[in-house]
Amino acid sequence: MAKQTDIQISICGSAGDGTIAVGDIFKRAMARAGYRVIAFDHYPAEIRGFGKCISRTRISTNQVYSMKSYSDVLVSLNDLHAIPHVGEVRDYGAIIYDSAPMSAVAEGAHISGHLMPGHLPYALPIRELSELATGANRSRNIVALGFIAGLYQLPQQAFHQAIAAKFETKAPAVADTALAAFDSGFKSGSSTYKFDDVQIDHSRARKNGGEVRMMTGNGAIAHGCLEAGIETFFGYPITPATGIMERLAVEMPRRGGRLVQTEDEIAAISATIGAGYAGARAATATSGPGLALMAEMLGLGVMAEVPAVVFVSQRGGPSTGMPTKTEQSDLNLAVWGGHGDARRIVLAPTNVEGCRRCAARAFEMAEKFQVPVIVLIDLYLSNRYETVFLQGEDNFLPKNWQRVDSGAPGDNYRRYELTADGLSPRCVPGEAGGIYTATGLEHDEYGHPNDSPDVHSLMSEKRHEKLRDAMKYPGINFTKRFGDKGKIDVGLLAWGSTFGEALEAVLLAREEGIRCAAMKVVMMSPLPARPILRFCNDCQQVLVPELNYTGQFANLVSGELGRPVTRVSHATGAPMDINYLLTAIRNAAKQKLRNKTTTSNPTKA
Repeated sequence: MAKQTDIQISICGSAGDGTIAVGDIFKRAMARAGYRVIAFDHYPAEIRGFGKCISRTRISTNQVYSMKSYSDVLVSLNDLHAIPHVGEVRDYGAIIYDSAPMSAVAEGAHISGHLMPGHLPYALPIRELSELATGANRSRNIVALGFIAGLYQLPQQAFHQAIAAKFETKAPAVADTALAAFDSGFKSGSSTYKFDDVQIDHSRARKNGGEVRMMTGNGAIAHGCLEAGIETFFGYPITPATGIMERLAVEMPRRGGRLVQTEDEIAAISATIGAGYAGARAATATSGPGLALMAEMLGLGVMAEVPAVVFVSQRGGPSTGMPTKTEQSDLNLAVWGGHGDARRIVLAPTNVEGCRRCAARAFEMAEKFQVPVIVLIDLYLSNRYETVFLQGEDNFLPKNWQRVDSGAPGDNYRRYELTADGLSPRCVPGEAGGIYTATGLEHDEYGHPNDSPDVHSLMSEKRHEKLRDAMKYPGINFTKRFGDKGKIDVGLLAWGSTFGEALEAVLLAREEGIRCAAMKVVMMSPLPARPILRFCNDCQQVLVPELNYTGQFANLVSGELGRPVTRVSHATGAPMDINYLLTAIRNAAKQKLRNKTTTSNPTKA
C-alpha cells in the first residue's frame, strides 16, 4: 500500500522578508508535483515595513479539509516573530533557523533558546548561503525554501518551474538569482542528516485527466463569474474582497465584459441593481462595512424583484474592526439586513471549489427567482489556497428570464403577476409590450404604487413564497452529511469556512470511537429546515461551531427549528482550531454517557 503524506510547513518572518512570496512558490511547486494543497497566510494590516507574516501550507496525498492545529516544520526568517509560534510545532517536528545572524542578539532573542525538548533543530547559516550564492542577503527566504526541498528530497524541477513562473514578469537576472539561492539551499539540505520523523513521500500522479489549479476563494469566485458569463461588475475596494475585483478587471475586458470602480459601496450596489434591471448579469463584491451601506438598495432589489449578485467576504468587526482577520459575524446582516421583510437568497460555500460553483449558480438563481443573491464567505476562505481539480467546464445556464409575448399590448403586461409559484413574467427595457412601472413603493401586479392592506399582504406572501423552491435548485448540495449514519452521539452543524475544521474534528473523534457526524449547510436563506431537522433528530447533542461571539447560525437554526443546540463560538480573528472542536466533541460525548448512566441508575440522581 502506498504511503500517505500529510505535512504542514509554516514559514514565519517580518513584512519585507519575502515570507508570503516564498510560501506561494512552495505551495505552487507542491501542486505541480501532484500533491493536494491547502494554504492560508497571515499578514499584518500595515502595508510594509513591520509586522508579522506567516505562510502556512499543508500538503497531502489524500483530500484534506482544513489547516492542522500543529505544524510539522517551522522556518524562522525573523526570530522575534517566530518565537511565539514555537509551541505550534508538534513533538518531534523540525525548526529551521539562521545559525549565523548578521549581528549579536540579546539574551533570549534567538529562537534556539526557546525550543522545547521534543523539537528537532536545524541550524543553517541562511544569510551566509544567500550572500555566497547571490552576493546579497535578500534571498534568505529562497535559500530556506531550497533547504526544505533538499532535506525532504522534494522534486527540484517542480521548484525551478514555480520560481520561473513567479518571476516571469521580472528581468531574467531576478529569476536567475532566485534559482541560484534555491540551489544553494537545496545542496545544503541534501547533504544534511535528517533526524526528524517528517516524511514527504512522492505523490501519485493523477491519471483521470482534467486540470489541477491552485486557487484562492476570491480567485475561484472570479473564475465562477467568468464561467457564468458575467457582463458587468461594479465595485469599491475593501479588504478582503478586493481580490475578486482585481482578477475580474484583468479578465472581463478580454471577454467583452465591463468593470467599473465606483466612488463607494452605495454606488456599486445601485449600479448593480440598475444593470440587473436592464437585463445584464451583474455583480459587486464587498465586506461587512460595505454590505451595511448596501442594505437600502438590496431592499429595492427585493421589492422591484431585480436579479443581482453580491459577494461578501467577512472580516473581524464591528466598525473597521480587524480588516486582516477572519470572522463569521455578518450572517445576521446578510440574511436580515435591511428594513421591512426583505428576504433574499444567501449562499455560504465551504471550500474553494464551492466558491466557484456558488458564484456561477448565484447568477442563475438571481435570474430565476428575480431577487438579489448574496454569496457569503470570509477572509479565511477568500485568501485560502487549495488545489482545485477541473474536469471540463460545468454546464452553467445562460441568461434566462420569462419573456412576455412580444405581441401583447403594454397596458396588459402584469410584471408582478400573482402566479402559483410566485414567479412573474419578466422582461427587460426595450422589449415590445414590456412597459411597466418599477418602483421601491409597494405596488400591484402592474407595478402601480398601491399600499392597500390586501395588496401588501399578497405581495409580501409572493416575495417570500417564490423562494421556497430555491432550496431545490440543482447544481449545489445545500446540505450534506458526513461521518456515521443513523443515530449518533454528537453531531456538528457547520457553515462556511468552519466546516473544514468541523469535518476534520469529526474524523479524529470517530478514530477515538465516538459516534459522530458533521453536516455542512450551504444555504443560509431560505434555510433548508427539513434536512437540518432530520440530522438534529439523529443526534444526542448538536454542536454549532462558528467564528463569532453570539452564535449567529446557532440562533438562526434554533429559531427556525425550535430545537436547542450547543454553541461552540470562537471569536479570535483566526480560523477555528481543530483541537478546540475535538475537545468540545469529547465533552459532549462524556455528557451523553453521564446522562445515560444517571437515567439507568435513578437512585444515584
